[in-house]
Amino acid sequence: MTVRATDIAALVSLGRPSLAPDAGVAVFATSRPDIVADRNVGQIWRIDLPDGTPRRLTRGVADTQPQVSPDGGRIAFLRADADGAQQVFVIPASGGEPVQATDVRGGVTSFAWSPDSARIGFAARVPEQGRYGTVEGLPAEAESPRRITGVRWHANGLGYIADRPVHLFVVDAPDVDAEPFYSPAPTASTTSTAHTSETVRRVAAEATQLTSGAVSHDGVVFTADGGHLLTVRDEIEQDHRDLRTALVAVAVAGSDETEVLERAAGFAVGDVAVAEDGTIAVLASRPGDSGRDFIAPDVALYILEGELGASVPRRLTDPEATDLDEVGSHITTVGADFLVQNRTRGRVELLRVSREGAVRTLVDGDVEVGGHAAAGDRIVFSHATPSSVGELSLLGTGTLTSFGDAIGARGIVRPAEREITGRDGYPVHGWVAVPAGEGPFPVILQIHGGPYAAYGVHLFDETQVLVDAGYAVVYCNPRGSAGYGRAHGRSIRGAMGTVDMSDVLDFFDAVVESDARLDGSRVGIQGGSYGGYLTAWIIAHDHRFAAAIVERGFLDPVSFRGTSDIGSFFGDEYVGTDPAAMTRQSPMAAVGAVRTPTLVMHSELDFRCPLEQATRYYSALKRQGTDAEMLIFPGENHELTRAGRPRHRVERFDAVIEWWSRHLPTD
Repeated sequence: MTVRATDIAALVSLGRPSLAPDAGVAVFATSRPDIVADRNVGQIWRIDLPDGTPRRLTRGVADTQPQVSPDGGRIAFLRADADGAQQVFVIPASGGEPVQATDVRGGVTSFAWSPDSARIGFAARVPEQGRYGTVEGLPAEAESPRRITGVRWHANGLGYIADRPVHLFVVDAPDVDAEPFYSPAPTASTTSTAHTSETVRRVAAEATQLTSGAVSHDGVVFTADGGHLLTVRDEIEQDHRDLRTALVAVAVAGSDETEVLERAAGFAVGDVAVAEDGTIAVLASRPGDSGRDFIAPDVALYILEGELGASVPRRLTDPEATDLDEVGSHITTVGADFLVQNRTRGRVELLRVSREGAVRTLVDGDVEVGGHAAAGDRIVFSHATPSSVGELSLLGTGTLTSFGDAIGARGIVRPAEREITGRDGYPVHGWVAVPAGEGPFPVILQIHGGPYAAYGVHLFDETQVLVDAGYAVVYCNPRGSAGYGRAHGRSIRGAMGTVDMSDVLDFFDAVVESDARLDGSRVGIQGGSYGGYLTAWIIAHDHRFAAAIVERGFLDPVSFRGTSDIGSFFGDEYVGTDPAAMTRQSPMAAVGAVRTPTLVMHSELDFRCPLEQATRYYSALKRQGTDAEMLIFPGENHELTRAGRPRHRVERFDAVIEWWSRHLPTD
């Protein structure tokens, strides 16, 4: 027995942990798909170090992002309120009933404790009056039209952005021992209005808004003295996309803004952290003079030297040697040093970097580090492995949790790692997963998204479900992927569908030919996002596959520019702007050559690779007589396979297996 579609309910992932200042307690959030509830669920957990037993602190539906207060007495976290908006809640560090600290209609996006634990700074969306329920009884379809003047107007998983910018606030941290709020009973003298205003009271203190206007703010970090909030300013461009950002410090008293790194400095700032001595560290890349050069970005760790407003960045890491661009990468301060994540060959390592630029690897091997925290001489980190999607470990001691046991009990096939030499002498690295038995088994070639992403060593439900259904699965990280150096990642710029196609096919051929259990006469191909692109491109040029699945694909660079939330720069950088060059790299332009039976899968609210990419591609297949079907998931976005409704995820797996059972049946 191996993993089946409904077993996704046993896949428990962990978020970024937090440590008490005395390093005696670690807290973290879990998340897993619940098929019965049809949503992702999770709570906040606590574990006493070094060898305590994990226990739940909260019993909410989806509690996330816990942070221990600097004095160690409380834990703040995010929880959806009765209206579905994310709010900050606070509980005693030992556990107890959560107290709501914020009440903002648009929902909190990030937050941070002040150094003295007296206040909480947070960022929240502020909807324009008359939209998003700010006027009772005014539905979305009756709102006024939106005037768009910039090059960006929407985001995947969110929708429109200009009419609900993210602003900064501060609020007094609630007293978790204070008397609770009670709804007053009506009296003869109580007016309905007064009674209503009293019954909806949720928080003890009103938040102070520090920023306003059309400009959004990404992230919130207090300076060491608690006098400012550091944040990245995000202003919608009028004429062309510019990925360079400004790091600003917003005064808690008075709301004055100081540019710490101005946009003209040329950095795209990601994570920000502040050391005990006040030193500011950032993860940042340099998108070039155009402001749009984002392919295999040169993300590095910098410290900012000098006073606020006159800071000079000094680079500590070499982006050619370390890849700090892993999704979710962040900085943890540890004494005078910093912790960061390095993506390499399907793994994610934990590095310790000194202020002199010395780099030491703390965690490596078959692991993908997701989050980390440090206090005193202790470091904890969350991570995925070949047998688990989420565990917590204490550096030097070992793994503290056993969330992977549940999925392990269902049976897991561990993929075998391979590296082959391609037709031009280039090495291609990847894996093959094979069902138990001698075979021969039909083989499916899987292709990842990105393209600057990578398959890794973590337990991958996509592969496990296919193996359970009787298929061998081959997958690799071709040129264009992450984790093999910037030159590897940038090699397909202006040349999509060239060496990346040859890499995946060469790897596939070499693996199939070297393993008698794999039946090279019965093969299929599938991929999502960029993987959908390369699948569609390959089946227009190689007709060996019994069938294909093209999922949420980047299929037409021309229409992508005006429909995708990243259309203002993504295609321009990858396939260029010359019409002939775009055509040379366009699956839509080559669709006439496709004769492989193709299932096109897409999500209705996908704004990253919009639905029109799928419908136009599918319509072209049908018009020319190619065997094709289309499956559209309502209410889902580009993240369906990772964060969609659990029932939709199961139904997607069912559709995938049913498609292969028809076109590539197993014995």
